Amino acid sequence: MSLKIIFMGTPEFSVPTLKSLIDQDYEVSMIYTQPPKKSKRGQKINISPIQSFSEKKNIPFRSPETLNNNEYEFIKNLSADLGVVVAYGKLIPINILEATKLGFLNIHASLLPKWRGAAPIQRSIMNGDKKTGISIMKIQEKLDSGPIMASRELELNSNSVYGEVEKKLSDIGANLLIECLQTIEKGNSKFVEQLHSEATYAKKISKKEAKIDWNSSANKIVAHIHGLNPNPGAWFEFQKERIKVWKAKKLLLNGRPGTVLDENLTVACQSNSIQILEIQREGKNKQSTKDFLLGKKISQNSLLT
Repeated sequence: MSLKIIFMGTPEFSVPTLKSLIDQDYEVSMIYTQPPKKSKRGQKINISPIQSFSEKKNIPFRSPETLNNNEYEFIKNLSADLGVVVAYGKLIPINILEATKLGFLNIHASLLPKWRGAAPIQRSIMNGDKKTGISIMKIQEKLDSGPIMASRELELNSNSVYGEVEKKLSDIGANLLIECLQTIEKGNSKFVEQLHSEATYAKKISKKEAKIDWNSSANKIVAHIHGLNPNPGAWFEFQKERIKVWKAKKLLLNGRPGTVLDENLTVACQSNSIQILEIQREGKNKQSTKDFLLGKKISQNSLLT
């Protein structure tokens, strides 16, 4: 059987999957994405990467504010076999989940049941996990709780950065979905229930939570910094200015937490220390620490908060 698919996705993470579906000649009967949004300063309207991709390929798409009964009727009338969801950003009502012959599959960026929710990659790196991955599951009413059709692991280490891991996982997810669709077409699909008792949750990162806590260990702080690069960015305050840190490494020096230990911006943590490698002042571009210190003096024994 050749599957007729409805695709729902919004950010750059979703694009490789949509591209794979089209490259593999699946019939994508409709694309759903989030509506355009005003930029923070209100000067510009930003369209989603999925909308941009759809327009370039001349593929029809819809971007409703809500998935209401009108959308249910529209989707039902498409008579699609399957829905595929990749970081769409909206909860899908039960009636829509039941409006395709085989339901909806979701590509989720964690090894479920660990890290259900909005920020699985960030939470995994921040937690110091040794591995993450992709899970392809059937969508049910409860968030990220459906039975799993397939999963694939990706190893992590102390140098793993959110943005780079996200790109790798988006490609893994795109390839794994095609394997799953081929299995469905052969009539061999199997789903395994999640161990719900082992579920953990990856809530969205707030700007307040992104602040560096110098009373944490160096390992924890490096993971915090790398898990929030490029969004929203880990930060500290110095002389009432909020400064973001993008890359760092652990050193074995010790001192009072938050104290600058040398002229290379090595900062003491609760245990050991970190050397800041890439940094950014408010309203400025990212810089190496060496270049940063030419314009902003943070001397030895300064206290960062």
